[in-house]
Amino acid sequence: MDLRKLKTLIDLVSDSNVSELEITEAEGKVRIVKSMGVAQPVVMQAAAPMVAAPVAAAPAAPAEAAPVVAAEPSGHAVKSPMVGTFYRASSPGAKAFAEVGDVVKAGQAVCIIEAMKIMNEIESDMDGTITKILVDNGQPVEYGQPLFIVE
Repeated sequence: MDLRKLKTLIDLVSDSNVSELEITEAEGKVRIVKSMGVAQPVVMQAAAPMVAAPVAAAPAAPAEAAPVVAAEPSGHAVKSPMVGTFYRASSPGAKAFAEVGDVVKAGQAVCIIEAMKIMNEIESDMDGTITKILVDNGQPVEYGQPLFIVE
């Protein structure tokens, strides 16, 4: 399922009274569940018996291996605008976009999220200092998941 279609489905579920939506297509299956007013894809399964965490079209660990963030630390959270794989640098061995203690400006790239083999630069949405990085490099992330804390 293409990323634009998945984003549209998430938005539709978020804006409606529907609490759960499951769609099966030839290339896989996605289930979107609204939790606390925010729709999130929770299962994506390819037609073959491969189970992937909420990562579009990239084999990964089973869904139950996805991290659970109990509470956000104080400060502003820069959140993931999509489901994908989090990378701190543009390529292996390259310098990370942002480190703890770095001062960032609104619009400055702080990481990359790979979704369906497309690298998407994620930008800070405010000026400030990065006080915490909440996701490990190469880890799958969900829509709306906090990535960084900026103060």
